[in-house]
Amino acid sequence: MRIVLLGAPGSGKGTQAALLKTRLNVPHISTGEILRAAVAAGTPLGRQAKAVMAAGALVSDEIVLGMLEERFSQPDVLGGFILDGYPRNLAQANALEALLGRLGQPIDRAVQLDVAESTLLQRLAGRAKAEGRADDNPDSVAHRLHVYTEQTAPVIDFYEKHGALVRVPGEGSMEEILERIIAALD
Repeated sequence: MRIVLLGAPGSGKGTQAALLKTRLNVPHISTGEILRAAVAAGTPLGRQAKAVMAAGALVSDEIVLGMLEERFSQPDVLGGFILDGYPRNLAQANALEALLGRLGQPIDRAVQLDVAESTLLQRLAGRAKAEGRADDNPDSVAHRLHVYTEQTAPVIDFYEKHGALVRVPGEGSMEEILERIIAALD
């Protein structure tokens, strides 16, 4: 099964992706991890990304999509995958759909983790304290939630129009949420 996990920062996408990976026996694909690995390995796309990041800019969608294409071409994804953190906007959703269509691996389900904003803020504050994540400070969190609402939330409509969206309440224990996702995928 090919799955995209969607949800606001703090909704539990990474946590649920790790649990789903084990449960479904498919790889968890994180664009951040792919990017870091390509830079560390010095691949051609990794060298391009490193130069962009060294200049303080965001890595282009073209470079990220190229890295995803390389990853989707590996044998372990033939049985499916869980994509976490991408797409983040409509342009990326359209590009991803075109790429996966060309590879004959269309998305089966987009899982939207619905979490109340008060819970998101509580989770992110806890994560900032526990992990010392700089991007979880109050100002960054407010900005990230605003960006999510403006740019990423329309991706939900994209997958809904394509008949791939399932909504899952993302509050409760990790196991409860996982069971809701599994039930929604059936």
